[in-house]
Amino acid sequence: MTDLLKDKVAIVTGSGRGVGKGVAQLMAQEGAKVVVVDPGVNVDGSGEDQSIAETVVAEIKAAGGSAVACTESVATMDGGEKIVQTAINEFGKLDIVVTCAGILRDRMIFNMSEQEWDDVIAVHLKGTFTIVKHASILFRQQRSGNIITFSSTSGLYGNSGQANYGAAKDGIAGLTRVVARDMGRYGVRANAISPSANTRMSGTVPDQARELRAASGITMGSAPALRGEAEDVAPFVTWLASDQSKHVNGRVFHVTGGLVSLLNEPEPVKTISTEDRWTVEEIARVFPSTIGMELYNPAPAPAPSV
Repeated sequence: MTDLLKDKVAIVTGSGRGVGKGVAQLMAQEGAKVVVVDPGVNVDGSGEDQSIAETVVAEIKAAGGSAVACTESVATMDGGEKIVQTAINEFGKLDIVVTCAGILRDRMIFNMSEQEWDDVIAVHLKGTFTIVKHASILFRQQRSGNIITFSSTSGLYGNSGQANYGAAKDGIAGLTRVVARDMGRYGVRANAISPSANTRMSGTVPDQARELRAASGITMGSAPALRGEAEDVAPFVTWLASDQSKHVNGRVFHVTGGLVSLLNEPEPVKTISTEDRWTVEEIARVFPSTIGMELYNPAPAPAPSV
C-alpha cells in the first residue's frame, strides 16, 4: 500500500457488503479513516442487521486500519445528516463521500407498484442526495471535498424490468454532473461510477427472468457485459478519491473487471435543420434517410406465430 489517502476521512455508504465493502477496505488500507455505513438490510430493503457494518469495521481494524460503523438510513434527510455528523464526531473532519448504498425491487413497468418505485428511488436517488447535500455544506465551508456517486448501466443504457432502479441511477449521473458544476468553484469534485460486478444485488436477477426477456426479444440494452468481482471496482474508486485525480470532475466512468472506461457525455449524434419550422410532412420525408437511418428497436415485438 502507498498511503494514498493518508489523513483523509471517508464515508462509504452501503459498505457492509459487495462493492462498497471493497471500497471501504481498500481506502482504509490506503490510510483513510472510514465510516462504514450499512443498516444491514436485505437486497429488497427489508430487515436490519447492525452486525454487518460492525463486522467490516472489525476486519479493517484487524488489518491495522481505522473505521467506525454507522447504521443510519440514507433514505431520510435526518439519516444523511447523522451519517455526515458521525464522521465529524469520530474523526474530526470529512474529505470523501462514496455513495454505494442500494436495493432492488425489480418488476416490469406494468406490474410495478408505487411502493416498489418509491422504495428504490428513496435509497438510490434520494439516498445519494441526502449524503451529498449535507457533505456539500461542509465541503463548501472548507473549500475542499471529493464526492463519488454510483450510477449503473441499467440507467445509462436501459435494462428491462428495472424502471425504478434505472430511473434512479440515470438520475444520479445527472445529479453528479450538476453537483460538479455547483461545487467546482469551492474546490470540490464530483464524479460517478457505473460498476459491473458479481455481487449480492446482481445475483438476485433470476435466470428465469433473463430467459423470459430473451424469449420475448427484449434486450438487456447495449451495456458492457457483466464481468469481474466486487473488489475489482475499489482500486479506481480509491484513486479517484485521492489528490492525484484533482483534475477529474463531472465525469462518469464504467468499471468492470480489469476495464475502466470514460463514458461519453450526452451530445448530438445526427442533426437535421430547416430555416423555418418543420412540418409533419417534411419530417416524415426527411427523417428515415437522415437521423432515422440505422436506428433499431431494442425490444421489437415478436413475429406472429404461424
